Amino acid sequence: MDWTLEVVVLPVSDIDRSIAFYRDQLGFALDHDTQTPQMRVVQLTPPGSGCSIVLGMSQMQPGSMKGLQLVVSDAAAAREQLVSRGVEVSELTIFDPERDGGTFFFFDDPDANSWAVQQMKVRADKPLIPRP
Repeated sequence: MDWTLEVVVLPVSDIDRSIAFYRDQLGFALDHDTQTPQMRVVQLTPPGSGCSIVLGMSQMQPGSMKGLQLVVSDAAAAREQLVSRGVEVSELTIFDPERDGGTFFFFDDPDANSWAVQQMKVRADKPLIPRP
């Protein structure tokens, strides 16, 4: 039986500002934006991901999520895409180049929730990203 992660709740201070950041600057798909008198549920999904984020104004402090991670097949291209959309990102960092420890860059959302983007081609000897 597979156990898959469906959503991660991301604490934010301004849902509309966060929608604009994740949808317009990061390119996440806006799956749901439903509001009732008691609550608002906003769910966005990164391109190609099986796991989504839910933006929330909850008991968690905005900006308290650290170490969220996205995986891409080309970190340099992903970084350039985000830079072209106005996202402030770090320079590329290569960890343990002799053992393909991964290439990363980092960014924060408007509330200072922190993200890492990792270039990873294999996981446990299986291709993560299909190769041509």
